Amino acid sequence: QVQLVESGGGLVQAGGSLTLSCAASGHTVSDGAVAWFRQGPGQEREFVAVISWSGNKSYYANSVKGRFTISMDNAKNSVSLSMSRLRSEDTAVYYCAVKKTRVLLTGSTAYNYWGQGTHVTVSS
Repeated sequence: QVQLVESGGGLVQAGGSLTLSCAASGHTVSDGAVAWFRQGPGQEREFVAVISWSGNKSYYANSVKGRFTISMDNAKNSVSLSMSRLRSEDTAVYYCAVKKTRVLLTGSTAYNYWGQGTHVTVSS
């Protein structure tokens, strides 16, 4: 089992920045991928970004490309999502998820472990 704990959410003004963190513990995955998903009010969960556990490959949703950066800290078993130029439509609960294989996928069903989520509210 892998336990994931997200942190760093909060209230931020449009145009501002925020960094989310996801700490992994338990049976950590030495190979695989870590992703961020989000679910806005009344919306389905959607893919945001994914990074390989090695940290050398990443992929972003078009809606966040150029504004968000995903990074891996293998020493701390943690993944960060740095968000800048935030918009009201970025308001959502952000979830961290881990999959046990290295292929970078955007579908939520591919992911084996999920965190509880952290709330991000962007005020306009």
